[in-house]
Amino acid sequence: MRRSPKETAESARRISRRGLLLGSLQGAFVGVLAFRMRYMQVEQSDEFRMLAEENRINIRLLPPARGLIRDRNGALIAGNEQNYRVVITREDAGDVDAVLQRLARVMPLSEEEIAAALEEIAKRSPNLPITVAERVSWEDFSRVAVNAPALPGVTTEVGLSRSYPLGKDFAHVVGYVGPVSDYDLSKLDKPDPLLSIPRFQIGKVGIEAKLEDSLRGTAGTKRIEVNAVGRVMRELDRQEGQPGTDVQLTVDYRLQNYALARLKAESAAAVVIDVESGDLLAIASAPSFDPNNFVRGISSADYSALTENDHRPLADKTVQGTYPPGSTFKIVTALAALEAGVITTEDTVACHGYTELGNRKFHCWKRGGHGNVDLEESLEQSCDVYYYEVAQRVGIDRISEMARRLGLGMRHDLPLSAVAEGLTPTKDWKLERHKKEWLVGDTLNAGIGQGFVLASPLQLAVMTARVATGRAIAPRIVKSVDGIEQPIAPAEAIGLNENHLRAVRKGLYAVSNSNRGTAYASRIVDDSMRMAGKTGTSQVRNITAAERASGVISNDQLPWNRRDHALFVCYAPYEAPRIAVSVVVEHGGGGSAAAAPIARDILLQALNDGFPSLSAYPQSQRSRIEAEREELDLIDPEAPAPGRIRA
Repeated sequence: MRRSPKETAESARRISRRGLLLGSLQGAFVGVLAFRMRYMQVEQSDEFRMLAEENRINIRLLPPARGLIRDRNGALIAGNEQNYRVVITREDAGDVDAVLQRLARVMPLSEEEIAAALEEIAKRSPNLPITVAERVSWEDFSRVAVNAPALPGVTTEVGLSRSYPLGKDFAHVVGYVGPVSDYDLSKLDKPDPLLSIPRFQIGKVGIEAKLEDSLRGTAGTKRIEVNAVGRVMRELDRQEGQPGTDVQLTVDYRLQNYALARLKAESAAAVVIDVESGDLLAIASAPSFDPNNFVRGISSADYSALTENDHRPLADKTVQGTYPPGSTFKIVTALAALEAGVITTEDTVACHGYTELGNRKFHCWKRGGHGNVDLEESLEQSCDVYYYEVAQRVGIDRISEMARRLGLGMRHDLPLSAVAEGLTPTKDWKLERHKKEWLVGDTLNAGIGQGFVLASPLQLAVMTARVATGRAIAPRIVKSVDGIEQPIAPAEAIGLNENHLRAVRKGLYAVSNSNRGTAYASRIVDDSMRMAGKTGTSQVRNITAAERASGVISNDQLPWNRRDHALFVCYAPYEAPRIAVSVVVEHGGGGSAAAAPIARDILLQALNDGFPSLSAYPQSQRSRIEAEREELDLIDPEAPAPGRIRA
């Protein structure tokens, strides 16, 4: 069918309009493409040139700043310092061995460090940066950065590393950090991703370990762009992590420094406790070590020197060490007997130098005996025979029960490593542990703090604080967390007859203030700071009958490791107790000669918040005390506290 001219014209007009519309759309599309191509080729040419060179984006974890640890006054104990390090990523490096050899020509890098890096690289994911060297100098750091194009996969980083500005003073309390080990990871069900970062450091011992989760913080992330040879081109995005929580301790850094210095070269421990709050003001174990060496990587020679030292510098003797408490335990035996009603304060016991039990003699430390002694005199002169008799009357189970009421034989809840429980034995304990019946001789030995009885210096300080106050003082070492003061639970009464406590305290006062007292030479003559205390000497060897007959060998004639342990516990002021102290000197000999002078000096330092007036000491000792002060290795009293918070 033929179309009319009119229809043909109309159809032509329609086709023309459609063609024009289609052409316009095509033109617009081509224009957009042209504009986009110009934008990409001209304005974004640098970015796409890098992408064309096989650039890619990596996401890396950012370790958070570890929480700070400060003393009770704000002085910095554990902080963070800037750390320049060099890392390598295997995926970007290609021939890792060749790159590391080239790196060694740019900066000092030993064969051992290269071997350690290769070992770490083999264990980790290919895209995980491995630390090759840290704490590098700024010059080496700069050289590596400048030579980065020739070192594929090698980058420089600035991070933080733990530091301990007070060195050895807080080594046992705060502990130290070290790289995460396979053993550390094996103890965790769901390890924090941070722990997968090579050489990431976590707390190993002490408060650093016990409060690790709080101190560590949470990771941040950064997105970086790297080119084909692994060189970081730019940082695209960063999200900072959450820093660790700051912790403030109850310990006073100057008193801690003094206590450790006063222990000198002894293998010893000292604990100072506030008898009202339970705050541990000093908790020193000697000898000590520098925890910074462990953070930076201790050498085999230095580590061997620590482990082979017979004074055991790595052990925290304040809470880990347990010792026969010797005559300091007579406080427990006396209170147990008074509470049980088997003795009164006026009852006397005749001491002839020994007690016979069957065919065995239990000797008093004074060979000729003390004659008739009552409770106060038994404490004053530390008569063993009195306590042999009293222990038989009261029995071991009631003695052990009293010991636990006074804080012995229990593990106190502190964030410190390996806090010992000690031992307050009972009949059932011996049967279960040794498969033997309890003997009366065991009771006699326990009554004077020998035999199976064991206590730590911390426990002895707690015992002294409880006797001084009549309340169940509990030790604490964390004062605040993230600026929030930790609550102190009111200490309840231990439920002992106040008259009995008063009688024992009177005996302890006589120990250091009566001219017959075993610690009279270490007395405090200032009436406002009079001290009550108890000496102790615990045997570490058996003395044979033949040796007693010929004369007991004095401690100074024995090898060091066969000498008796020396102990002393005390509190002051006597009328209104504020501070209690315990000191244990391993193989120090007699408690009155070795431990009491140290405890007295530390006690005075705590009471006076610094050196007391020489008038607090007996006249005959003042010149010697003044000379000894000059010899102590102390922090400069005029120097500002490290990192102290301004009031």
